[in-house]
Amino acid sequence: MKKYSLIILVCYLLAMTWSACKKDRPVDEDGLLITTRAECYVSSFELLGTDYVTVRSKAAVIDTTAQTVRVEVLFGTDLKNVYPQFTLAQDCKLDPKITGRTDLSDTLNPRTYTVVSGNRQIRKPYKLYVTVQH
Repeated sequence: MKKYSLIILVCYLLAMTWSACKKDRPVDEDGLLITTRAECYVSSFELLGTDYVTVRSKAAVIDTTAQTVRVEVLFGTDLKNVYPQFTLAQDCKLDPKITGRTDLSDTLNPRTYTVVSGNRQIRKPYKLYVTVQH
């Protein structure tokens, strides 16, 4: 009896594992789940220095209509080695990906990051403007 119970348990676990691994939901090239969400915006922004402490002098100003992010950094900030952090609408992703330190020292030319919706159909380019506190 114990042997049959063990066999039934193993068969059940195998069936559950197989059904859980089924690819019934699509994923993108980054392995992220593609959803039906069409929302696409930046909800908050943070800029960290090499010590992972904020270098902002005040809160970033995000304009979802003009698709801009404006941030003022403390005087003396090394803009060649900062870590930008975007918080996006649910299921969105950022292009290009931020994988480490970023050079934002060219303050005359804003950097463009594109927010891609969860359904991967909508792409909104956001310009990041960085100014230094006087």
